[in-house]
Amino acid sequence: MKKKIPAVIALVLLVPLAALFFSCGSLSGSQIANILIKSAPSIMKALEDITPEQEYYIGRAVAANILTMYNIYDKDWNLILYLNKICKTITVNSDRPEIYNGYHVAILDTDEINAFATSGGHIFITRGLIADAPSEDALAGVIAHEVAHIQLQHGLKAIKNARATQALVQTGTAVASEKMNLGELTDAFTQSIGDIVNTMVVSGYSQSQEFDADNKALGLMAAAGYDPQGLVLMLQNLAKNYTPSSGFGKTHPNPNDRLKNVEKTINNYNVADTTSYRQQRYSATVK
Repeated sequence: MKKKIPAVIALVLLVPLAALFFSCGSLSGSQIANILIKSAPSIMKALEDITPEQEYYIGRAVAANILTMYNIYDKDWNLILYLNKICKTITVNSDRPEIYNGYHVAILDTDEINAFATSGGHIFITRGLIADAPSEDALAGVIAHEVAHIQLQHGLKAIKNARATQALVQTGTAVASEKMNLGELTDAFTQSIGDIVNTMVVSGYSQSQEFDADNKALGLMAAAGYDPQGLVLMLQNLAKNYTPSSGFGKTHPNPNDRLKNVEKTINNYNVADTTSYRQQRYSATVK
């Protein structure tokens, strides 16, 4: 069920907008009123809660865009099933075990070291990153981090911000040019998929969001019986190959900074070290 937008939020958005309109003396009162009336629903739409179905379809559109940049690796189904079993173990023990169409892991056929997750539950891990993971618990750390992005709704938050920002910018531009193209304003809210893809693949999430995803990943791993130190080990490996201008380096903070953040809370998790029981299946599956 969608929540109603608090009146104070509407005022925060619309009052500055009204001030902008009224500062432009070239528009008549009726023109200003018309713009405000017609803009308000679009701006309010930007703040509506997104339903699970919408979350999935937005994520699917983002996934489709990612797959125009990378090919799916489908030559090793044992490895694909293995990664999905790890993901299932993590999610079933989480506080959000089910989403609209479930969580699914796919491998991207590239030596680039990276991973992505869409709001629809699509998790993409590159062959390069899998090859860089020294254990199942390290792989679980990667998957838990991506699951955390989904459960913390980082993608959706970026979409909402993009919608609201585009609406305000386009409306402000319309005032400045004394024109109001409602079609363009409406389109602003359907063109946010590219912004999300850009965030995930080019610019990355903010450092605070990445830190939050790491912190949640530690809890997800511990709840599933994985050693949170697996994430530490993965970050240490990533630090050895860190290049700020390419792949993983473009979309994630410096692994050393992430390690410092993780070390603040990792001692809160007391998990028995059972990694040796998983090493055989890891060695047999990850070639």
